[in-house]
Amino acid sequence: ILKNALESIGDGMALTVVRTSRSTVVRQALDYSTGVLSSTGELIGQGFCLPIHLGGMMPALKACTDYYQENINPGDIFMLNDPYEGGSHLPDIFLFKPVFLQDRVVAYLCAMTHHTDIGGRVAGGNACDSSEIYQEGIRIPPVKLYPNGIPNETVYRLLEKAVRVPEMVMGDLQAQIAGLEYGETQYLELVSQYGIEPLEQQVDELIRYTEILTRQAISQMPNGTWSFSDYIDDDGFGTDSIRITATVKKENDELSVDFSGTSPQCNGAIQPVLATTHAVVYAVIKCLLGPQIPNTSGYFKPVHISAPEGTFVNPVLPAPVAARTLGLVRIANTLFGAFAQMLPQKVYAACAGAELGVAISGYTKSYIPWKPWVLLDFAVEPGMGGFSYRDGLDAVSAGMLNGANTPVEILEIDHPVKILEYEFVPDSEGPGKYRGGMGMKRKYQCVVDETTIQVRSDRSKVAPYGLWGGGSSKPTSITAVKNGHFQVKPTKFLDTFSAGDILEIHWPGGGGWGNPLERNPDQVAEDILHEKISPSRAKLIYGVMFKDGNTSVDWQSTMELRSKISKVPTESKGAQR
Repeated sequence: ILKNALESIGDGMALTVVRTSRSTVVRQALDYSTGVLSSTGELIGQGFCLPIHLGGMMPALKACTDYYQENINPGDIFMLNDPYEGGSHLPDIFLFKPVFLQDRVVAYLCAMTHHTDIGGRVAGGNACDSSEIYQEGIRIPPVKLYPNGIPNETVYRLLEKAVRVPEMVMGDLQAQIAGLEYGETQYLELVSQYGIEPLEQQVDELIRYTEILTRQAISQMPNGTWSFSDYIDDDGFGTDSIRITATVKKENDELSVDFSGTSPQCNGAIQPVLATTHAVVYAVIKCLLGPQIPNTSGYFKPVHISAPEGTFVNPVLPAPVAARTLGLVRIANTLFGAFAQMLPQKVYAACAGAELGVAISGYTKSYIPWKPWVLLDFAVEPGMGGFSYRDGLDAVSAGMLNGANTPVEILEIDHPVKILEYEFVPDSEGPGKYRGGMGMKRKYQCVVDETTIQVRSDRSKVAPYGLWGGGSSKPTSITAVKNGHFQVKPTKFLDTFSAGDILEIHWPGGGGWGNPLERNPDQVAEDILHEKISPSRAKLIYGVMFKDGNTSVDWQSTMELRSKISKVPTESKGAQR
């Protein structure tokens, strides 16, 4: 009952934030989270938001309470975005409100939002080609946005002047505050219902109960040690790949994750800080443990994490981290790859993992002064990997993301950009007994001159992996037509486009699970019917033949072809990339 009550408070806060926000990042893409924390700073409930934020609230709150210590008063609202002092990356602004009963803190509430802009050298604050954090925008250490319930006009004014679209940023900040106020009233009702002492006792018991359930679930897993490595194409500066290695060890009722062997921190901004790496580990393990485990810090306790300092998963100042979502998604891919060896029937093949982020910006020069505009098109990650029992879903954000697709119509109404195409890419799935989700493409056309486009993506060299004989999906492909000339673009770039120029992005689907030659031919025929794969791919990869002029399976020819293909050495098969 208490678990549901706390999560309901988080959900109500989340609904309040999304319904009062200004930006498409929050209203449509849903890049925000809410949570409830105990009086000692332990997570005790989260709104139905982004999994990756689940483990990031406690470090951010601790930074605020450590700084202010005895100077925490009724009406205070703390503010923080500095990744090297508890935050995640600069666009994510955390707000915390202590809930007081008389002169006693009984809980803390969190509302955090990815903001449309945070200043810096590139609009949107997500440039992957920044070389140090000082280029990425305004860094906010723990400060009081509201000391004693009074707005801190100095902080408001500084932030207003630092960002390009203050109406969006200030509007979303007010939405966060509205969410906190809602949460405060609801939590105080909980206090009045149970009484403060009994409620705090039950909160502590909920955390202990979560830990007990977690340890019981872990104890059911096999003991052993498993390692896996995944590779990021490059950091946007050089051509060297970046290795992420995770070694998972399970012993009795505890898990340890060691990132030794991971590449050093890179020059670009695609790496996450240590707190985010921890949050990824917790979120992946929560996916494996299942929904019966409450969303409290209790399930963090049996998990031990080692991440060597100065590596990609634990960079040191002044490493840039604005585009860190790419890194965290790939850390999750790596962890799932390790756990797939432990739990082969439970873990799906790689999600697309390109973590495509497109930031398009410019100025409307009919105004004096010029009016800036910023489009963030991030939550378009498609292609879940195949499972041991079913296909991966198409057009579903997988991995650590839980954002939403911003409708094309909204993008075009709010920004001087046209979306010419947005569709699935045939033959882009990772083949398998159960195929991965399809890849997708989006074609943008600029409407005005001097449009700046920043792209953050990956998976052009190392496609999403398949599992247990499943194949990789089609890799990322990015092209542009500028002034009538066709160009092949890298996965990470910053460029200026003119009116009429076109950017086209094909990003991958999910990896396949199991041998494609074991796929039910009727499922292959259905994929052809829905134009997800071509007849030639059905024959070459899946070994399925059809009767002339229709999609009726020729079973005899199919059996003969599959027998012939199965005798070909693995390295010669197109499905085994």
